[in-house]
Amino acid sequence: MKIEPIKIFQQKRPVIVSGPCSAETEEQTLETCRRVAATGKVDILRAGIWKPRTRPNSFEGIGSEGLKWMRKAKEETGLPISVEVANFNHVFEALKADVDILWIGARTTVNPFSVQEIANALEGTDATVFVKNPINADLELWTGALERLNRAGVTKLGMIHRGFAQHGNSIYRNEPKWQLAVEMKLRFPDIPMLCDPSHIAGNRELLQPISQQALDMDYEGLMIESHIDPENAWSDKQQQVTPEQLDEILNELTIRRPEVPDIELNEKLKHLRRQIDMVDDDLLELLGNRMKIAEEIGEVKKEKGVTILQTNRWEEIIEKASAKGKLQGLSERFMIRYLNAIHQESIDHQNEVMNRSELEEE
Repeated sequence: MKIEPIKIFQQKRPVIVSGPCSAETEEQTLETCRRVAATGKVDILRAGIWKPRTRPNSFEGIGSEGLKWMRKAKEETGLPISVEVANFNHVFEALKADVDILWIGARTTVNPFSVQEIANALEGTDATVFVKNPINADLELWTGALERLNRAGVTKLGMIHRGFAQHGNSIYRNEPKWQLAVEMKLRFPDIPMLCDPSHIAGNRELLQPISQQALDMDYEGLMIESHIDPENAWSDKQQQVTPEQLDEILNELTIRRPEVPDIELNEKLKHLRRQIDMVDDDLLELLGNRMKIAEEIGEVKKEKGVTILQTNRWEEIIEKASAKGKLQGLSERFMIRYLNAIHQESIDHQNEVMNRSELEEE
């Protein structure tokens, strides 16, 4: 892909994007943007103009009228502005209002038809576009959205990690699944990645630790929602903070560098990483041996006509291994994910053995 650098990301790190989840009234929008700009820490203003809501009786955004308010905020503060777009008309209206940065939301990224419509609308422009991860954990959809935009001539691209929908109880509104965002950073090292702690958290109490983790993982910036009166916001009030609270959160963050010109430090890191490489080699050898034993178990089950899955045995492994993992400082959550991955690989090996034809065995 042909990628051009986005100027603001060459000048500052981390880049901070903030403003209300939704532009509600002219007064609310302008006052939020003024107070956000007054912190001196925010680089780009944001506001939701069109809101894709799950239920039709929810507030679905003020519409194009809000673009006038954002443009006025840009004139007053001197900061660039950004809004979400979901179709051809949104793009047309946003560019007409001199919006600096467009972003594609998670509900749109998941639909290639919608992304292509936006790409077609942007063809021939010099737009800067950020793409949020799709709602579901599908990196190909995220990748495909970037590729569609790039094929239409959009070369100033960015990514926004806002977490993934999940079932069941969680402290997060959207599960971060950090490893997926890291995979996207590895796929596209020249495209900046923002973290959206507001949508990952779903509540203001988690904004600071999520923001810190994103910066520790070398993200290029943060998008945090702010509002002059969060408790009375028309959308997502639990995850918004006042501009002053935003200032406090940003003050608490520690900015680390990916590398430093420290010979002693780098030598220590090299030494420790060599140790990790050796442990990884041992782990891989042990896992290989485990799968060989699983194949032997498959042979025995095949001979005796026993099913692959033995529920009681698996529950026993989970309970025993989780307890041992805890003694080693490993979380129960990690142990379950780790054991499930191993279990699935073991099942695959046994399934291959049990369904191997007699000719193949000969």
